[in-house]
Amino acid sequence: MGRTLLTILGVILAIWLVFTMLGWLFSLLKLFVIVGMVAAVIYLVVTLVAKSSKGR
Repeated sequence: MGRTLLTILGVILAIWLVFTMLGWLFSLLKLFVIVGMVAAVIYLVVTLVAKSSKGR
């Protein structure tokens, strides 16, 4: 009885851990996408400012 209970508890803990890790991975991916978009916007702004001031 105790072994069965511990096995069920272990399976529930493993499933919880998998879903927690998936949440972390999706959060990390979202962070990387946002940082990449901000970096791309900054790159575009710096490039446009450099080209516009070069012509003057």
